[in-house]
Amino acid sequence: MANLELNFQHYLGGRFVSGPSASIPVFNPANEREIGAVSDGGEGLAEEAVAAARAAQDGWAAIPANERGNYLRKMAQLIRARLPELARVVALEQGKVLPLAEMEVFITAEYLDYNAEWGRRIEGEVITSDRKGENIFLFRRPLGVVAGILPWNFPFFMVARKVAPALVTGNTIVVKPSEETPYCAYEFARIAHEAGLPPGVFNLVGGLGRTVGQSLVGHRYVDMVSFTGSSAAGSAIMTSAARNITKVSLELGGKAPAIVLADANLDLAVAAVRGAKALNSGQACNCAERVYVERKVYAEFCDKLAAGLRSVVYGDPLGTTPVEMGPVINRAAVERIGAMVADARAKGAEILAGGEGSAVGSGCFFQPTLVTRTRPDMQLLQREIFGPVVLVDPVDDLDEAIARANDSEYGLTSSIFTTNLGAAFKAMNSLKYGETYVNRENFEAIQGFHAGVRRSGIGGADGKHGLYEFTHTQVAYVQN
Repeated sequence: MANLELNFQHYLGGRFVSGPSASIPVFNPANEREIGAVSDGGEGLAEEAVAAARAAQDGWAAIPANERGNYLRKMAQLIRARLPELARVVALEQGKVLPLAEMEVFITAEYLDYNAEWGRRIEGEVITSDRKGENIFLFRRPLGVVAGILPWNFPFFMVARKVAPALVTGNTIVVKPSEETPYCAYEFARIAHEAGLPPGVFNLVGGLGRTVGQSLVGHRYVDMVSFTGSSAAGSAIMTSAARNITKVSLELGGKAPAIVLADANLDLAVAAVRGAKALNSGQACNCAERVYVERKVYAEFCDKLAAGLRSVVYGDPLGTTPVEMGPVINRAAVERIGAMVADARAKGAEILAGGEGSAVGSGCFFQPTLVTRTRPDMQLLQREIFGPVVLVDPVDDLDEAIARANDSEYGLTSSIFTTNLGAAFKAMNSLKYGETYVNRENFEAIQGFHAGVRRSGIGGADGKHGLYEFTHTQVAYVQN
C-alpha cells in the first residue's frame, strides 16, 4: 500500500479536522486485520457541518449552474489521475476485487462529468394561463442543505451519487460515510478540496448512524436526506425526518427476481446470475437473489449454474493470486448469511453448490451458493440476503413466475431471460419493480433512473429524474 495516505479526517467548511480521539476500528475484510480507527464526529461536528453548509448555500446557488458543473469536471479529472491508488483503497477497506474497484473509481469520474453536463440542461416550464396577458413560469430551485448518508458496498461511487446532483442543482451537502468504509470518503474529500470547492459546499463527518447520522437526519436546517442502505434504517430515517417535514430520497433493500423461460439462451442466463453472485460478493441491492426457471429447462439450468458457481475463484483482492470474488464486508455478514442457509437446509432446502463460510480469522468469505427447493417460511426467501447466495425454483409458466416474483415486500429490480418479445413485454408490464432487465445483468446506467417501490424505497437516483430529486419547484405568475 505504498504511497497511500490511509488516514481519516472530517472536512468542515473547507478545513480538515481530526475531531475526537479515534474510536471506531476499521478492518480489512479479506484478512480481518485492523487497518485503522476513525473518530466519531458526533452531534458536535454534525452541527458544525450543517452550519457551514447552510452558510455557503446561498452563495453557491448564485453561481451559474454550468460553473458549478466545472467544479465537478475538475474533480473527475483528479480522480482519473489517481485511479489505481483510489482503487486500492476501495479494495483494502471494502474487499472489492481490483478490476471492479477500478471500474467503480472510473464510473465515479464518469458520473461527475455526466452531472456536470446538466449545468446547461436544467429546465423549467412555461405554462399556459387562463388570464389574458399573464405568463406562468415554473422554475427549479435548490432545496438547500442535503445530508447524504452512504452505504459501504460502493463506498467511493456512492459519494458522487449524492454529491454530484446536489451540487450542480445549487445545494450544499454534508456526507456521512459508513463506519465500515470511511477512507474512500476521506479520499473524495481530499479531491474536492484540491478542486477548489468553496468552503462549506461539501462537508464530511465520519461516525456512527446513531450519533452523526441521527444528528443529520433530525436536523431542522437539513432540507433533504438522501440515504442508501437497509429498509429498516430507511424507515428509522423517515421517522426522524418527519419531525421537520424533511424531504427524503431512500434507496433501500432488494430481493430481485429473475425469470428464465424455456426459450431463453441458458448460457446467457447462467452467466448473468453467476456474475450477480460473484460481483461484489453479491453485495448489491439490485443483483438477482431469486430465480424462477421454467420447468422444461430447470434441471439443465441448475446443473450449469451450480458448476459455474463452483468455478468462481475467491480470495484476497490484494493477494498474489488473481481472484474473481472477494470477501463479504465483515464477520457478522458471514454469520448472518450462514444462519440463513442453515435455516433453509433445516427446513428441507437442497444446497447444490457452496453453503459454507470461512473460519474466524481467515477472512470474511462465503462460498458462492445455490439453494433449491425453497419454502415461503425460509429466511432466505423472506429477507434480503446481500451475499453470494442465489435461490432457484421451477415454475410451470410465465404467469406463475410473475406471481412468485411479485410475492415480495421489496420492489427494486427484476429481470427476465427469453427470446419471445411478447413474453418480455408481458413481464415488463406485470412485474411490480422499479427496474426490469431483459436478457442482461441487473446493473443500471448513470443516465437511467434507479428507483424502487414498496420497501425498496422512495425517490431515486441517476439521470434527469434523479437530478430533479434535489430540486423543488417555484411557480411565478406574471400579469402584464
